[in-house]
Amino acid sequence: MLSMVIHAQTLGSKLDKTTLALGEVGVLRINISGLQGKTVSSAPKNELLPFHFEEVKDSTHIQPDDYERIIEFAVFEEGKFTIPKLDFKIGDEIYYTIPYEVEVVNTAQKGDVIHDIMKNKEVKLEIQDYWELYKWYLLALLVILALVFIIYQFIRYARRRKDSPAVMTNQTLRELENLKKKKFIEKGDYRSFYVELIEISRSFITRQYKIPADVLLTDDLIDVMKVNNAISPENEKIVEEIFLRGDLVKFAKTFPDQAAMQKDLDEIKNFVKRSAKDLEVEQLRTGV
Repeated sequence: MLSMVIHAQTLGSKLDKTTLALGEVGVLRINISGLQGKTVSSAPKNELLPFHFEEVKDSTHIQPDDYERIIEFAVFEEGKFTIPKLDFKIGDEIYYTIPYEVEVVNTAQKGDVIHDIMKNKEVKLEIQDYWELYKWYLLALLVILALVFIIYQFIRYARRRKDSPAVMTNQTLRELENLKKKKFIEKGDYRSFYVELIEISRSFITRQYKIPADVLLTDDLIDVMKVNNAISPENEKIVEEIFLRGDLVKFAKTFPDQAAMQKDLDEIKNFVKRSAKDLEVEQLRTGV
């Protein structure tokens, strides 16, 4: 116990124990009397003691002439630890408590037998108990499965939409329009014109009719179209004539004029536009 009288203020501190067991709670009390209305300032709540001291409770009681601060703390390491001088500002003056040394010991002895308070008891779980234990995991799994299904359906729909006849038709018509803008017809560049026209047409037949036109030679493609019957005779004739003419142009065996090139471009456009009717007929024939 320390008491100091300075200008009528008395600062005192008291530590209830200097030896503590691991985790045991100690109490430090700081008292100031004779304040005569002066204010007291110190470290904030739960921050008065140094690092190793775990503050459990920090309470302050203030009256016009008296001040009391009670710190309950515990230490969870063995050894000797010091509570240093703690400063308190009373009015304009600073005062200090005396330091304390606290020894923390482990009271458990090697070989001590630890007895359970009561024996473990087996509890039989019912279906309701298992539901309460695992319901959130099951619900989370169901949500994940639902999300996977929705994503799968969305991707499937988007892919199917991308491969739909209407989309294929519009895409090919745009490609044919871009071919026209290159002005191969006006320049008389029949070779470049027919190379691109045949390439666009082969790609369209492959995607729209599921016929491997992109890898078949012209004669083989014509034979497959006749056997397959997916393309109407009218459209089949247009494809056959233009593809054969394209081969002749490629090997410089014919030299079509602008009118012939424009006619072939228009015929392929009409073929692409009529393709939807071919697919409708094919679906009715196969019962799809």
